[in-house]
Amino acid sequence: MAEILRSLRLYVLLQRASARGAMQYRLNTVIGILSGAVWQGTGFAFIWVVMHTFPSLAGWGLAEIAFLYGLRLTAHALAMIPMMSVNDIQWVVRDGEFDRFLLRPLNPLVQLMGNRMGIAQFGDLLVGVALLVVAGQNAQVRWSALLIAFCFVSVVGGALIEAAFFLALCSLALRMIDTFALRVFVDDVFSKFGSYPMKIFGGAVEWLLTFVLPVAFVAYVPSSILLGKLGNAWALAAPLLGVVLIALAYLIWRRQLDHYQSVGH
Repeated sequence: MAEILRSLRLYVLLQRASARGAMQYRLNTVIGILSGAVWQGTGFAFIWVVMHTFPSLAGWGLAEIAFLYGLRLTAHALAMIPMMSVNDIQWVVRDGEFDRFLLRPLNPLVQLMGNRMGIAQFGDLLVGVALLVVAGQNAQVRWSALLIAFCFVSVVGGALIEAAFFLALCSLALRMIDTFALRVFVDDVFSKFGSYPMKIFGGAVEWLLTFVLPVAFVAYVPSSILLGKLGNAWALAAPLLGVVLIALAYLIWRRQLDHYQSVGH
């Protein structure tokens, strides 16, 4: 426990240093945040156009799908703000910088995560939270202290699920060098399929997105519960699955790290 607390404290210090570095170029930072917000805004604009052609998708109206989109986007932002630096792993390995991480008395994953902060993902977070608040009102979510707590825990659980797959795929770069294409593919599946009710896909695709690649548990299942479309028996599915998957992803990271060879070998 003492080692975990020490790693967490040092990670926070590394991220503070990264934030201070980013703020030296304030205009660039603002542009980065705004670009993230605009990018996600255009994604929702497409859904808005679709919903004006088809007023209901599998029984979900525009406000309800906006709520689903906001919850998924918030979870995505919380996953990627601390993990964005891990996306650079292939370059860190190729340039030999990862060897320096191994020589320092600190978990190399913490060092990698602390390299830089995901700036554009703060734009994702702003759009996601705004959609949750506005769409929640329009969808007539009956907020209570319990529902707010459940929403928070579900967002964290969804973030852990997405971060787990991202970390597991990034860790493969320690042996395969470059897994960027595979990571982009999985991220596209989470972002594009995860923004719609699973029922519209039906059959095998719905099953795959629920029990093989658990996209449904990031936002669809929690949103369905918050909107009264699904029973409370599924309430803890996303948080529990997130904890299990992030633990498994870290084990995969450790396994790949044990087989890491320097680029000079």
